[in-house]
Amino acid sequence: MKILNGTELAGFVKERQAHEIRGMSKSPTLLIIRDSDNPVIIKYVNLKIRYGEDIGATVIDYRATSAEDIRNKIISANNDQTIDGIILQLPIKDSDQTDSITALIAPEKDVDGLSGHENTYDSATATAINWLLAGYDIKLQNQKIAIVGRGKLVGAPLYKMFTNSNYNVDLFHRGSDLSKLNQYDIIITATGVPGLIVDSMIRPGAVVVDAGTASDKGILKGDLSDEVRDRTDLTAITPTIGGVGPLTISCLFDHLLNAAKVKNQNSKD
Repeated sequence: MKILNGTELAGFVKERQAHEIRGMSKSPTLLIIRDSDNPVIIKYVNLKIRYGEDIGATVIDYRATSAEDIRNKIISANNDQTIDGIILQLPIKDSDQTDSITALIAPEKDVDGLSGHENTYDSATATAINWLLAGYDIKLQNQKIAIVGRGKLVGAPLYKMFTNSNYNVDLFHRGSDLSKLNQYDIIITATGVPGLIVDSMIRPGAVVVDAGTASDKGILKGDLSDEVRDRTDLTAITPTIGGVGPLTISCLFDHLLNAAKVKNQNSKD
């Protein structure tokens, strides 16, 4: 059984990015905007800060006090030539305003691919899942693929990406009949509901990617139950830690580097 180790693949990407930044006249700058001190959010913000330090990029962590503060910060950052990329760390407290707020991010600075503009980057997490599967030679063509979760960060953009590639993919949500998952060859789950996917939902030989993250009594957990992780008859599975997450961060910084290079080129023209 393959362990889909995103940390290992991210290491190669990180080396390339550090080399690229050493050759740039100015290190790229990423602004992260959040309005919460939730342990999951803090964890991922800190991971991005450390990653940026490792490759020589600058990361600014901005703690907003309200939805209006977020809007104002985005508008300001759009016009700030020292900022190359902007991330709104989700979820935000006023979740019903997520779409209208992310739509404010300038396409050329939307390194997370959440603004909804056509000419922006693809979702970083969806791209990371693609990288992970390709890196371990998991074939998607002629496979039955299930995506569990319809969120803006993972499920919805990944479903769009896969349908555009003409893969055989179905989209489930938390209220769907998840017992049908045992009919699928590849299952990608990203609901943020700990233990939602149980043993009976997964057939022998399946490929399972857990991109869900939630805090359960201070402990970070994915969507897979412990029973699933104890299986030895699967083709491949992501580890409890170090699956999709590390590659998502790598993809974010790939987008950041590209945004910085495009901006620098435009300033010369």
